[in-house]
Amino acid sequence: MLEKIRRSKSITLLLTVAVVYFFLQYLTPLFSPILTAMLFVTIFGPLLKKMQARLHIHRQLGAVLLLLLGGGVLAILLWVLFSWVIGSLPEWVSQLETVELELEEWIQKGSASIGQALGIDGEYLESTLTARLDEWMDYLQAEGAAGMLSGSLQYLKKIALFGGFLVTFIIAAVLLARDYDRIMNGLLDREEFHVLLEVICGMIRYIATFVKAQVVIMSVISLAAGVVLSISGIRHGALWGMLAGLLDALPFIGTGIVLVPLTLTQLFQGNYGRAAVCLALYGGCVFLREMLEPRLIGKRMGVPPIAVLAAVYAGIRLFGVWGIIKGPLGFVIIRQGWQSLQKRWQDTPEESS
Repeated sequence: MLEKIRRSKSITLLLTVAVVYFFLQYLTPLFSPILTAMLFVTIFGPLLKKMQARLHIHRQLGAVLLLLLGGGVLAILLWVLFSWVIGSLPEWVSQLETVELELEEWIQKGSASIGQALGIDGEYLESTLTARLDEWMDYLQAEGAAGMLSGSLQYLKKIALFGGFLVTFIIAAVLLARDYDRIMNGLLDREEFHVLLEVICGMIRYIATFVKAQVVIMSVISLAAGVVLSISGIRHGALWGMLAGLLDALPFIGTGIVLVPLTLTQLFQGNYGRAAVCLALYGGCVFLREMLEPRLIGKRMGVPPIAVLAAVYAGIRLFGVWGIIKGPLGFVIIRQGWQSLQKRWQDTPEESS
C-alpha cells in the first residue's frame, strides 16, 4: 500500500495537502503558544549560543532577557501611541460636533432647492432631515456606550486568553531554550524525521521573510502617507501617516481605518482638495501593499508572486482573516514537504542498490 501511494504523485500530493490543512486548521490554535515558542527559540538560537559563549549567560536567562527587551520596546511604542490617541480625543469629539453642525447647515441650505425640485415643502423637508440627523447622532452615542458596556466581558475574556497564551509562551520558550539542542539532535538521529526538519526550516525561512516584508511595506507606507498628509496641510499629518502605516498590517482594514475617517472629516469641513488627497492616498496605499507583498515574499522565497497572491486568497477563503498568514505558510509547507518527499524517494533505489 505504501509503495502504491509513493508511486502515485497525485495521491501523495492530496495526502500532503490534507495533512497541512488539518495542521493549520485544528492543531495550530491548540498549540499556538508552543509553536510560537519553538519558532522564537529556533530563530534566536544562534544569538542565545553567542550570549552563552561570550557573556556566560545561560540560554534560559538569555531567552528571558530577549523577551523582556522585545516586550519593553513594544510596550513603549504602544504607550506612545495610546497617549497620543487619548490626548487627541477632545479634538476628535469637537470635530464630530463640527461635522454635525456642517451637516445641519448643509441641510438648511439644500432643503429649499431639493424640496422645490421634488415638489415638497422645503421647511417640512428641513425639519424632517434635521430630526432624523439628531436621532442618528443620539443613536450612535447610545449604541457606542451600550456596546462598550456589553462588550466589556468579551474584552476581559480576550485579555484573559491572551494572558494565558503569553504565560504559556514564555514558559515554553524558557524550557525549549534549555532542551532545544537535545531535541534537535534526537530528531537528526532518526532518518524518518529528516523531512520534518526540512519542513520546519522552510517554515522558519518563510516567517522570517514574511516579517521582513511587512516591516518594509509598513515603513514605505508610513513614509509615503506621512509626507503626503503633511504636504497637503492636514494637522499632525506625519503622525497620522505613521499610524496608517502601522495599522496597514491589519487584514482588510489596513490604512482605511485612518484615511477613510480623515477623508470624511475633510469633506464635511469643506476641504474638498484635502479629502481627494486622502482618498487617493488610500487607494495608493492599497496598491503599494498589493504590489510589494507578493514581490518581496515571492522573490525571497523563490516562488512567483502570483503563487503567493493565490495562496493569500485561498488562505482567506479557508481560514478567514488569519488566512493571510496561514495561506502562504501552508503553501510553503506543502511545497517543502513535496520536494523533500520526492527527493527522499528518488534516492531510495540508489541506496538499496
